[in-house]
Amino acid sequence: MIWKAALLTLAVIGTVTAQEVTVPVAKPEKHSFEFKDSDRLVLIGNTVIEREQRYGTFEPRLALALGDLKVSVRNLAWSGDTVFGHARSYFGPPEEGLQRLTTHLELLKPTVVMLCYGSEMAFVGLGGLPDFLTGYRNLLELMRKEAPGARLIIVSPPPLETLPAPMPDLAYANKSLSSFRDALRKFALSQNTYFIDLFELMGGVPKAGIPAQPLTENGVHYTRVGYEKLSAKLIEGLGLIAPAVASAELEPITREVLHKDELFFNRWRPQNETYLFGFRKHEQGQNGKEIPMFDPLIEQADGKIQVAKAALLASKKRL
Repeated sequence: MIWKAALLTLAVIGTVTAQEVTVPVAKPEKHSFEFKDSDRLVLIGNTVIEREQRYGTFEPRLALALGDLKVSVRNLAWSGDTVFGHARSYFGPPEEGLQRLTTHLELLKPTVVMLCYGSEMAFVGLGGLPDFLTGYRNLLELMRKEAPGARLIIVSPPPLETLPAPMPDLAYANKSLSSFRDALRKFALSQNTYFIDLFELMGGVPKAGIPAQPLTENGVHYTRVGYEKLSAKLIEGLGLIAPAVASAELEPITREVLHKDELFFNRWRPQNETYLFGFRKHEQGQNGKEIPMFDPLIEQADGKIQVAKAALLASKKRL
């Protein structure tokens, strides 16, 4: 069965390669990503990225690793989303989801976009790989059209965990993710994007058995401890080094990041959006004018993040 799976993997990847004959020649893989002062980083993906804003573990570490550089971060991820825009489409077809994403890209004008999609491939299997990569290619084309010059980062999904019964054994799913990661790396290089192998950074294919210290709630969704490790590995995958700090020392920055993320979530995804901008806007549409009022509050929150970062870095220099 192993040799059959290997042949299937090669066959699928070979099919994708045949479809990509017009793709530019891949550049050598880079091992560090260069941020610039005043970069606007937008995070796009599915559940893995969206749930990070519950804990605010990534941005504080990124801010410290960048030192004096100021980079704003906006999370546009949507749980259950795909490269086709299924989740963010609300009641319509996936095309509506991509149109909604287009609107937000026009608003944010990112200079760097980090994308993390493909967790579902653990269960879909490699048979769905050609369609997935076609959708991903179309998504990247949308990015390049709506955010000209933006540097793109593709992140592979992290591994899953097998937890005690009644949770299922996810060993086979992780093998699928491993093969998917290999194809995704090749695709990312062919698209001249930066690639982060989060699957391998988070341990790769897990050893058999139940982990002694699980990082997920249910094998799929990461806990706070899981996101602390995941965020640290993302920084490593970017080729950056954050100064060693205790969790308590990060608290002032984390608090400001969580506040900013909440403001921004309410800006781009208000809970009563149907009443403000949708088919029921005839009832409360007049209140839609209040949504842009979040913008100055979000900018103020960005400033407070930088102040908290500067204070922590200064304290480290005094030691």
